[in-house]
Amino acid sequence: MTQDQGATGVSAATVFGIDIGGSGIKGAPVDLDRGELAEERHKVLTPHPSTPEAVLDGVVEVVRHFDWSGRPVGVTFPGVVKNGVTLTAANVDKSWIGTDLASQLGERLDCPVTVLNDADAAGVAEVAFGAARGVKGTVIVLTLGTGIGSAVFTDGHLLTNTELGHLELDGHEAEKRASTKAKDDHELSWSHWARRVQKYLHHLEMLFSPELFVLGGGVSRKAEKFLPLIEGVRAEIVPAQLQNNAGIVGAGMAAAAAGDDAG
Repeated sequence: MTQDQGATGVSAATVFGIDIGGSGIKGAPVDLDRGELAEERHKVLTPHPSTPEAVLDGVVEVVRHFDWSGRPVGVTFPGVVKNGVTLTAANVDKSWIGTDLASQLGERLDCPVTVLNDADAAGVAEVAFGAARGVKGTVIVLTLGTGIGSAVFTDGHLLTNTELGHLELDGHEAEKRASTKAKDDHELSWSHWARRVQKYLHHLEMLFSPELFVLGGGVSRKAEKFLPLIEGVRAEIVPAQLQNNAGIVGAGMAAAAAGDDAG
């Protein structure tokens, strides 16, 4: 162990990232030099009902698993976030609307907390370290999971809180048709689900004309099962390189950036 490492073997400059999702809460220390997790992530199931108090208990459990204290923590949330306050709650309990997540969690952990939208976090990580690194023009990162999160970039600059999973598709919210939850709930084959994703991408392409789509979330580990089935999209389509760890890495990046700004 080097002199700049603590008992866990994590560099003192390392930050902590937490990714709150509709099905799980996962986190780990993040090595920002490499854009990777510094330790194997720890995950707990998202409680049901997913009220703020219950979810915060889960977040604290994940952080305490690593004996992390006093140093910055970045947290993602599946909804619109402004100034640490959660303003929407599509895939968690509605009591989250108007919750000051940053302040409440900061009090419980006794450390600085930065909160951002979950897909924005994943996108920031993919732009810095992954599939969208160095790409010019418009890039859309989509996280396919319980819902569909989105992050839109132009020349690497993020347009926050876009929430494109709520666009209408076939008379329904897109995430009700093309998320992985929709695939599982309706027991869709890979080919059937790929057609839905394809239709959604066509709609986004008509609106934004991106150079690149990056598809993330847990399903990105199985990209070979559905990406070759998607046709007629002009933009390049690639799986997220950081896969389902992108949100944790992006949360850590946000915490570090907030610390730099405060300094």
